Amino acid sequence: MSFEPIRTERLVLRQSQMSDAEAAYERRNLPEVAKYQDWELPNPMDRTLETLAKLEAMDGPVDGQGWSVTVVSVAEPTEILGDLYVGLEWGGRSAEIGFTFHPDHWGQGFATEAASAMIEYLFTDVGVSRVRATLHPDNVASARVLEACGLIYEGMTLQSFWVGDECSDDLLYGMSRTNWDMWRNRSRTSPDTVELVPLSYDNQEAVAGLRTHWSQRRFVATMGQNFEDALMALTLGAPAVVPWYRAIEADGQIVGFLMATERTDSRPVPILKRLLIDRLHQRRGIGSAAMSLFEKHCRDEGASAVGVAWVEGPGSPAPMYRGRGYEPTGEQINGEIQAVKQLDPNVAGSQQTRG
Repeated sequence: MSFEPIRTERLVLRQSQMSDAEAAYERRNLPEVAKYQDWELPNPMDRTLETLAKLEAMDGPVDGQGWSVTVVSVAEPTEILGDLYVGLEWGGRSAEIGFTFHPDHWGQGFATEAASAMIEYLFTDVGVSRVRATLHPDNVASARVLEACGLIYEGMTLQSFWVGDECSDDLLYGMSRTNWDMWRNRSRTSPDTVELVPLSYDNQEAVAGLRTHWSQRRFVATMGQNFEDALMALTLGAPAVVPWYRAIEADGQIVGFLMATERTDSRPVPILKRLLIDRLHQRRGIGSAAMSLFEKHCRDEGASAVGVAWVEGPGSPAPMYRGRGYEPTGEQINGEIQAVKQLDPNVAGSQQTRG
């Protein structure tokens, strides 16, 4: 299949050529770039030239062979930002992707923009039924790129990836055409209504199916862990701790879960323990709306303050909590920063709490 350059809002994905050699050689020999990649340093120029000669002779992806495109800026076409790898498999019915960008261009969304465009090309033009990727477990930045493109964490193989004498585990990400359709057609606007609703027989399956991104698991527990912790709280026989949990419903659809402790005489400050928004419904303002409902519930129950806890890091909910007025107390428990917000009794929630 003849490949035509792919143009996005800020980028052009074009055929790699011999004139890219200097930029590719420099980029691939940077320790921070090579850290989680499948080559050892130094990466010689001879190997770079050999690879580019093969790529220049190819006119698009070929089953059973590695292929890559060079990513340049729309504003400055001579500025090379990085490259994007594609490997077709199974008679061209499946594809593996990878990406390498210069550190000067990290953190600006370029990898996500380029990978998303390539994934669309692979599904629509090449006609693959699956796109996959593998990465080092410590490569959280690349995991977040894959998740932003809609790929789903599928598992981890142990001590399965070797670079020279170094061995590591390997994370597996993948996405079928159905997954991709769901991802690109997901709602991205704020819902008209958000409600906190009791868990019931009718909604338990939807609640159990809520799924966050793998890279967020250090901040947010899985639904299995949430149910286990809720059950444990009910069976501890400690009346001082009263759990309160609700499903989060947006425009009538279950999209999240919230669990906290109720205000009691012995525990007058309710603590938010868990807040999970499904991966397909993040960045719609639902988490903040749910927090407003929770705070309203706490005010209605007579609480004058609410507590939360968070872990710092990329993808942490800390910015949302800080933006809502939660102030760290200076205490840490199990590595989690403890914070409290004083509730204004004159503030009313604008959404709904049911039950």
